[in-house]
Amino acid sequence: MYHKATIRLLVINAVSMAAVRGGWPMSGRDPLRVGLSYAWAFLPLLSLGFVTPLVFFFAATRLKYRSLWIACALYTGALVIEQVTAPNYQVVADVALAALTLGATGHALAIRAPVFFGRSKPSAMELAVDTAEERRRLRETARDLAAGDPALALELRVGRPDLARDYDDGGVVDVNHAPADVLASLPGVTREHAELIVRLREEHGGFVSANELCVFAELPPEVTTSVTERTVFLPDQAPSS
Repeated sequence: MYHKATIRLLVINAVSMAAVRGGWPMSGRDPLRVGLSYAWAFLPLLSLGFVTPLVFFFAATRLKYRSLWIACALYTGALVIEQVTAPNYQVVADVALAALTLGATGHALAIRAPVFFGRSKPSAMELAVDTAEERRRLRETARDLAAGDPALALELRVGRPDLARDYDDGGVVDVNHAPADVLASLPGVTREHAELIVRLREEHGGFVSANELCVFAELPPEVTTSVTERTVFLPDQAPSS
């Protein structure tokens, strides 16, 4: 068991950590709810770990995070280990107890605000990252459709932002059909490159890959990867799958 002075020191350190994390009550928040949130966060320490699994079960049901359900299971396992090994394996029991008290209290303080006051509003950067990742997924779906069913991709006007559509394909470009203005939106493609691409496809037919495009349109080699990720190469007449 912890010495009383050690317990007091641990509580002071935990409170200090909460202050550093910016977790002190903010204006506009119900003081009673703030107090309850701190009482909840310190339950693992004050109960010597006995209610730690319940603390994180509550957090998991509130936030629905998979990581919190895993934490709840791990803390439950640590509690079982601490109880079973205490008589014969004191070192193991002490490690489990430290996780159930110190570790769990720090963990609870870190998630206290979202558990009791809801998730914080995402920053502009986080929103931008989410949007970029979603558009990347849309482009991947569009490329898969173009490869697997080019006839349907043509019908849906995949890669043709210049035409009326009622969906978002993430910004992919159909190199073999898009006009020069759209082609010039690709990374590394200037207006001169775009006009050359249009002329080459009119004279020799469409392209079949980003590598071929970069070679014949004289694009910088370093843009091949980004062009590949943003283009499809649909034939004029695609057989139905």
